[in-house]
This record gives sequence, C-alpha cells and structure tokens, in this order.
Amino acid sequence: MLSAILVMAGIGLVLGGILGWASIRYRVQDDPLVEKIDAILPQTQCGQCGYPGCKPYAEAISKGEADINLCPPGGEDGVRRLAELLGVEPKPLSDDAGPKPRSVAVIDENLCIGCTLCIQACPVDAIVGAAKQMHVIVADQCTGCELCLPPCPVDCISMQVIKEDVTNWKWRYPVHMMKRVA
Repeated sequence: MLSAILVMAGIGLVLGGILGWASIRYRVQDDPLVEKIDAILPQTQCGQCGYPGCKPYAEAISKGEADINLCPPGGEDGVRRLAELLGVEPKPLSDDAGPKPRSVAVIDENLCIGCTLCIQACPVDAIVGAAKQMHVIVADQCTGCELCLPPCPVDCISMQVIKEDVTNWKWRYPVHMMKRVA
C-alpha cells in the first residue's frame, strides 16, 4: 500500500516537473503594448466597444484595427490616457460607443426571485446576494455596463442615471485642450 502511494507521488512529481519545464520553455510572450493598453481600460468586459472584452479590444488597438474612442465605461479620461500612451491625438467618444450618461443598476426587491443569473453576469462583482434571496447592487462598484439586464428572467433590474453633482463630478476637457503642452 505504501509503495503504491510512493510510486503515484513519484509519477506526479515527474509529470509536474515536465509540465513546469514546458511552461517555461514554450512560454508565449505577451505584447507589452497590449498589456499597457489593457491596464488603462476599465476591465468591465462589457462588450460595448464591439469586442468581447477589454483584452481583445486592447489587442485590436495595438494592431491598428480599432480606434481608441470606443469604450464608454472608460470615458473621455480613458481616451485621453490611451492617446497619451500611443502618442496620438485624443478623440471624442465615438457616436456608436456613446457617450451614455453614467448610470447604475437598481434591483426592484419586490420582483427579484434570487436566481443569481445577474451575479454570474456581472464582470465587476457589483451584485451581492444568495440563491432564492433578494440581490443588492453595490453602487460604488457598478460600472453601468448593463450586462446584468439580459439574463434577468423577471426584468427586475433597471438602469438609473446618476445625476452629476459636486460629489461625483469629474473634470472634462474639450478635445482641443487635451493636446500635450510641450
């Protein structure tokens, strides 16, 4: 019995060593530009840019296949930061991409059945709840990506526009003022 356990452990160690060596030997190097672009994007994985997530969008930008102004959750600040990184002129958000007013998801607690489908769909874990219990949105974490809306079987989730006031207002510069000053 003990010898069988030792043989299995030895086989496991040898196979683990081979896999470790192969992961180092055949490592695929990521493009550092893609990583920098991806770090600027908001990581909502919402698909509002037309790509299935932030990483594919970053890859398309680095290849020149996509413009830098397609990400509504990133907003004008994200476009400005991408322009600085790539050394190009900032552009206003694309008409196809928005701009949408900043909004947050709200769950009607009288309709929520606790199915957890919205929790599974949320890319930023802004929904808290348990099976067969009412769910709650953590407003500070919600990016307004609307990915929780389609899976809800009872349509208890709606998007509420956040009105701009002193506590949540951000500076927005016109595009002509975003140019680098030498």
